[in-house]
Amino acid sequence: MRADMKHSLIPRPRAHPAILALLTLAVCLPALADEEELRKEIEELKKVLKSLEMRLDVQEQKPIPQPPTAPSDPAADIDREFMDAEPTRAKNWYERTSFGGYGEMHLNLGNSDEIDFHRWVLFLNHDFTDTIRLVSELELEHSIAGEGANGEIELEQAYLEFDLGKNYQGRGGLFLMPVGILNETHEPTTFFGTERNPIEREIIPTTWWEGGLGFNQNLEQGIRWDVAFHSGLAVPSTGGNAYRIRSGRQKVSEADASEWASTARVRYTGIPGFEVGSSIQYQRDITPEINERNDAFLGEAHIDINKAGFGLRALAGYWNIDGPTPATLGLDEQWGYYVEPSYTFDIGQRSKLGFFGRYNQFDAAAGDFRQYDAGANFWPIDRIVFKADYSYIDNRDGDSEDVYNLGIGYVF
Repeated sequence: MRADMKHSLIPRPRAHPAILALLTLAVCLPALADEEELRKEIEELKKVLKSLEMRLDVQEQKPIPQPPTAPSDPAADIDREFMDAEPTRAKNWYERTSFGGYGEMHLNLGNSDEIDFHRWVLFLNHDFTDTIRLVSELELEHSIAGEGANGEIELEQAYLEFDLGKNYQGRGGLFLMPVGILNETHEPTTFFGTERNPIEREIIPTTWWEGGLGFNQNLEQGIRWDVAFHSGLAVPSTGGNAYRIRSGRQKVSEADASEWASTARVRYTGIPGFEVGSSIQYQRDITPEINERNDAFLGEAHIDINKAGFGLRALAGYWNIDGPTPATLGLDEQWGYYVEPSYTFDIGQRSKLGFFGRYNQFDAAAGDFRQYDAGANFWPIDRIVFKADYSYIDNRDGDSEDVYNLGIGYVF
């Protein structure tokens, strides 16, 4: 629409009659010398003003004619809505990148007294698009890494994740195995006890990651399934760690790729504060460095309940290794389980205090153990925890041990 046409449709302003009358009075005043004539003139002007105001009121009550409007064009209305809207600005790379992490330090007093800054972990995630993202986790263990040092730097996660459909995702790269309770979620604020339980250390070798492809989906009924095809374990067949599952982790560091493995898991979380799940894994040969095939199968089941302060965790795991040498050594079957009840209550608005007990039993390459744990966690805020607990470790093949543990941890 041209600018001159647009202005022609707008009514031009008119001077108000009352204003014109006052201007007339102002002009006439200097010319009136006689006071009596001035008074008469003022009275006449008042009558004129009153008459003009009455006429103006009547005119204002009449509808103002409007120019005819063209029929509405829905397409034009939609175009106008999009044109008037502020355009969406693409996010900068730093707005699509997030950092996080956790750390924990332990003091163990038993047969040997030791203090150790056990882990310092950094998360780095980046969203390439709304449906493609990078997930990574870098860890420093035992404070110092390098030649002759106790610690090491490890890349625990580094994978690309793709949204493939409704609640359906795929991933490729280095990722944590979908087994057990702690392997994927092991920040110090999320579990009781300074040290992780021995079952999810010897039977499920937490923390355990491999390289490969994985897929998962959250179903509306509260069921989630995971499948993964990935690199496998390379368990030693001789020495002090012979057929010890934990010693078979290759950590995707120039790892033997002659034998691959597959893992599947299903979990139900349809009830708030309740999870039950099970995992299985199969590898055709977990001792690829020797000319003896040792098929290996892992089965695991767990439950995790948190209701009104009451908590209960329980997990059982079982390995079956099919081969002549592990059968001869009595290590063809390795198993373990634990039961952990707990109770947590609020202190003030932000703090919590929780108490737990745990019974652990396992028979594996690391030995035949019974372990009893009890203690407390104190969270001044959700992301910081202080821990104090006691462990009685009954080694059925040797001496027993009393251990007192103190810990501090955080996540951000």
